[in-house]
Amino acid sequence: MIETVSDDQLAQDEVWMLHAQRLADRAQAQGEVPVGAVLVKDNTLVAEGWNQPITHHDPSAHAEIMALRAAGQTLQNYRLPSTTLYVTLEPCTMCAGAMLHARVGRVVFGAFDPKTGAAGSVFNTLQDENNLHTLTISGGVLAEQCSEQLRAFFRERRRKT
Repeated sequence: MIETVSDDQLAQDEVWMLHAQRLADRAQAQGEVPVGAVLVKDNTLVAEGWNQPITHHDPSAHAEIMALRAAGQTLQNYRLPSTTLYVTLEPCTMCAGAMLHARVGRVVFGAFDPKTGAAGSVFNTLQDENNLHTLTISGGVLAEQCSEQLRAFFRERRRKT
């Protein structure tokens, strides 16, 4: 379900999204698309990740996947119930599928992805009624800041080519 959040929850979401944006800066510093992700449980950081498919020569090394992998190791469990994943860009179908399998409880994203978004923009993978599990979704948290970071990255990339 798309949720409506309280002012307190929104403030908390913005704090974690700012953390995810700092991780997106790490991705950008490595020449990767600037996307960062933070996995939180009970308002405590469990794991973090940033885009690294080029660095790792791994098409699955998206920020969300990196955070989910780290969280599994930290919690010693492939199931991550009652967690919230904060990510600066709306998840793709691959990442949405991983969140479903991990049983993440909630996803909060910044920028909408009108080309490949799987949290409602193009696909609604996270809330498909055929899934055994669905996630609560909050989209657009610090959307302008997250979007601008991506736009600036791609502007610079186009300028260099």
